[in-house]
Amino acid sequence: MKKTTLAVCSIAVLWVGPQLAVADPDDDQLVINEEISIVTEVAAPAHVENLSTIYSGWRFRSDETQAVQMDDFDNPGMIGVENALVDWDTVEGTAGQSCAGCHGAAEDMAGVRAVYPKWNEEKGLVTTLEMEVNNCREARMGADKWKYTGGDMTDMVALISSVSRGMPVNVAIDGPAQSTWEEGKELYYTRTGQLELSCANCHEDSYGMMIRADHLSQGQINGFPTYRLKNTKLNSVHARFKGCVRDTRAETYKPGSPEFVALELYVASRGNGLSVEGPSVRN
Repeated sequence: MKKTTLAVCSIAVLWVGPQLAVADPDDDQLVINEEISIVTEVAAPAHVENLSTIYSGWRFRSDETQAVQMDDFDNPGMIGVENALVDWDTVEGTAGQSCAGCHGAAEDMAGVRAVYPKWNEEKGLVTTLEMEVNNCREARMGADKWKYTGGDMTDMVALISSVSRGMPVNVAIDGPAQSTWEEGKELYYTRTGQLELSCANCHEDSYGMMIRADHLSQGQINGFPTYRLKNTKLNSVHARFKGCVRDTRAETYKPGSPEFVALELYVASRGNGLSVEGPSVRN
């Protein structure tokens, strides 16, 4: 089958098939470990132009998948959190320092995940949690940087996210961060690739519709890092961005690139008001 035919078939799956199978987000409530209440539905932030209500991706999952995230004992993403707890206390690098040496207990990082990405005054740019982790490793520990989407890095971001679960996402987009946010917004609405699809085509225009054997969500990233049953590992935000761009049959950006940082800022801000819930579980 020719590539052009494949592209037409893929478009048909998204734009014809969904008309036959549309699912609104369910009404289930997410409470983790019977004690951490997660806000999964809230009025859309004022800067979100085309949605009146925003939903966590958890609300679009099957009951079986939802249940896995509701108990840390069942959530396979928590293995990454446990791995990161070891790294948190491990002394590395020429400075003889660990994460705990500067930041104290991991629990003291509560609230950090909720405000990232954010403007870094010292560096004069918007930084992600991954960038801040590597900044600490290089500048304060004298240790080697981790790969942006590597297992060690994704586990550490999962740990930092886990201690903020239940806190509202509150990413700032004004002031010096605004220009980066605008860049991210442009990327979100730009059609790319052989399929000429944008982020908005799937996650704004078509959420709740079927794409292959799964329901499209609004593409909120409040649950990242997320353990995907599809590839049985924790996935970072930029790894998911890369996969989405690739699926439009376009050349993708590199994880940690200015383009993906801008896109992350924009997409994160679309979830302002939802709870931090990572590490989440998705299909």
